[in-house]
Amino acid sequence: MVPPMVPATVPAMVPPIVPPTERGPHRLGLRGPHSKVWKAVVAGLGIFVLLAVCGLTSYFIVVDEQAGNDAKANGANAGPSILPRDISSREKDAAPLSVEEVFPGKEVTIVAGQPAYPVLATQLSGDCRVAATETLLQQITAAGCNQAARATLRSPSAPYLVTAGILNLATVEGADKVHESVKGIVDAKKGRFTGLVAGKGTEPIVRSATHLGWDSRGHFLIYCVIARADGKEFTPADDPHARQIIYDMIVLHLRNTVLEKRATIQVGATPATSG
Repeated sequence: MVPPMVPATVPAMVPPIVPPTERGPHRLGLRGPHSKVWKAVVAGLGIFVLLAVCGLTSYFIVVDEQAGNDAKANGANAGPSILPRDISSREKDAAPLSVEEVFPGKEVTIVAGQPAYPVLATQLSGDCRVAATETLLQQITAAGCNQAARATLRSPSAPYLVTAGILNLATVEGADKVHESVKGIVDAKKGRFTGLVAGKGTEPIVRSATHLGWDSRGHFLIYCVIARADGKEFTPADDPHARQIIYDMIVLHLRNTVLEKRATIQVGATPATSG
């Protein structure tokens, strides 16, 4: 359900993504929400200049309805072989991120049988300056960021580029604090998340109009920025592809797949014994 109140700086909301069963055939390759723990994907359409080339940037905020409880709920729904795992801090969840964990193949498949997102380039860095700028960088640095695992992908259904990634922060409190501060920082033009150039033809991800989505889970901050491959400006309210790309990357891939695996433990079946 879309939150009833929208900040004064956001003049409009993007309509909620409608499940395919309620809107007919998949002519545009769009998908609806697959998780009950999400209220909405809200689009902020306040326009402001962020990029050095004066590209316009707007943002999406993904709101978690049951922060901290979704791992337990998903574990319960998956059956007795799935147990929750504590990812509330790097102290309790010490395994570092890897490219193989976040972007394990040459493409990211959101729904089996539908076109996937080709992965154009990946990057794992211990320097979080590669992923953010200015005050936003200061915030994630203060929150103990020690890794940025990200990739640039191409949308399968429309001419878009997307850089998506996970930042490894020290604690859930720090991740939540940064999550809450992103909108204000971006509104004030004091920082942004950055794209990753993946070769010739992908320069718009750092030079052109972009739209932003972000969220957090456990001690991780997740985000993506998208741009048209032709560098043209676009408005998510009028473009269902843009809304779907952000939902696919933030919710379905990074949060509900990558971090869901980290937040659960697969318990093997008890070996059979003979009498």
